[in-house]
Amino acid sequence: MAGRLDVVIFGASGYTGKYAIISSINLLKGFKWAVAGRNKEKLQATLKEVEAKTNQDLSKIPIIIADVNDEKSLKEMTVQAKVVVNCCGPYRFFGEQVVKACVETSTSHVDVSGEPQYMETMQLKYNDAAREKGIYIVSACGFDSIPADMGIVYLQDKFKGTLNSVETFITWGYTDGYKPSGASIHYGTYESAVYGFAHANELGGIRRQLFKEKLPRFKPTLKSRGFAHKQPIIGNKWCIPFMGSDRSVVSRSQRYFFEEEKNRPVQMHAYISFGSFFALSTTLLLGFVFGVLARSEFGRKLLLNYPKIFTFGAVSHEGPSEEKNENSILTMYFLGLGWKEKLSESTDQFDIPMNKKITTKVTIKNPGYGATCDALVLCARNILKERNNMPQNGGVYAPAAAFRHTSLLKDLQNNGYAFEVIKTEERK
Repeated sequence: MAGRLDVVIFGASGYTGKYAIISSINLLKGFKWAVAGRNKEKLQATLKEVEAKTNQDLSKIPIIIADVNDEKSLKEMTVQAKVVVNCCGPYRFFGEQVVKACVETSTSHVDVSGEPQYMETMQLKYNDAAREKGIYIVSACGFDSIPADMGIVYLQDKFKGTLNSVETFITWGYTDGYKPSGASIHYGTYESAVYGFAHANELGGIRRQLFKEKLPRFKPTLKSRGFAHKQPIIGNKWCIPFMGSDRSVVSRSQRYFFEEEKNRPVQMHAYISFGSFFALSTTLLLGFVFGVLARSEFGRKLLLNYPKIFTFGAVSHEGPSEEKNENSILTMYFLGLGWKEKLSESTDQFDIPMNKKITTKVTIKNPGYGATCDALVLCARNILKERNNMPQNGGVYAPAAAFRHTSLLKDLQNNGYAFEVIKTEERK
C-alpha cells in the first residue's frame, strides 16, 4: 500500500461528510487524507465552508471524483486509499457497491450505518474475502452503535467477575438553559429507518445463513421488561424498547468474543427513555403510523415525501441546526448483573444466584453528528495504527469485536466520550 492516501472520505459533501471533514482536521493530523464524491463543485464548496468554520487551510486536500453508481470510478477511488470512510447512505442502497470496491482493491472500510440488514449481509457476503485481502470492514462506527458496543466492553472491564447481562437506557437532553427548536434528525437517517423497518423481515433469513450454529443457552435468561416501564436509575423516566441497531450490533460482537476468544457472551436488552407520559404517548402514536405506512410502497412514499408532517417537524432535509447539535447531550446508562466470581470456562454455568451489580454510563455531547464523526474517524485511525491489535488479519466486524484490544476506548474518552462507573453492589 505504499504511496496510498491513508484515508478517503467518500460522500464528503453530504451532511455527515461535512462533519467527518471537521473531525479529520484534528484526528488525522500527520496522515494523508482526501475527500471524494460525484460533484467537484459541491466538494469544493464543502471544503470552503469547513475552512470558514474551523479557520483551517484545506486548499491542499485532494479531491477525488467517484460516483456510487459507477463501479470503475469507485475502484479508482478505493485503490488510492488504505481506509475509506463511507458517509454515503442509505447503506441499503449505496453501501455494498463501496464495500465491494474496497474488497477488490484491498482497502479497509468504515461507515456509520445503523441498518442491521446491510451490516449482516456485508458480513455474510464479504467476511471471507476481506480476511483473504487482509482488510477490515466495520460498520456502526457512530451513534449506532459505538456507545452501546464499546460501553459494554467498558462495563466488562470494570466488572472483573462474570457479567451475565446488561440493560441499556438512553436519555436525550440539552445543555442547561437551551431551548431546542427545529428538526432533530437529518432526512438521510430517517430514510434509512423507513427502509430498514420495511424490510425487517429479511433479517431472519440473513441470520440463519450467517449464524448457522446457535449459541449455548446461558442462565439466568435476561427477560424483557415489557413494552413500557419506569426506570429508577434514570429518575423514573418512562422507557420502551429501543428499535435501533444496538442490540444486533452488540450480539455480533459478543458472538465473536465467544467463538474466537472463548469469553462468555453477555445478554443485552436496549431501551430508550422519555421525560413524560405525553412524550411517550406521542412517540408511540407516531411509531404506530410509521410502522403501518412503512410496510407498503404507497405508505413509504408518503413518509419520505412528507417527513416533517409524519414526525411533527423532527426530520428535515436540512437536518438539525449547528446550535442544536452543539447543545445536544446523550447519556446511556448500563445496568450490568452477574457474579463476582470468575468462571474457568466460557460455557460453564453458575448454580448460585447473581451477586454483583454495576451501573455505568457514557455521556456524549453532540452525539448525532459531531461525536458520531469523531468516532468514525477514530475507527479509521485505529485501523491505520493498530492492525496488530485487531482480529484475524481482516474481516467484517462490529466495532467492539474489531477494536476491543486497540486504544479506541481510550481515544473515545480523550475525545468527548465520558465513561464512568456510577455504582457497584456486591452481596455474599
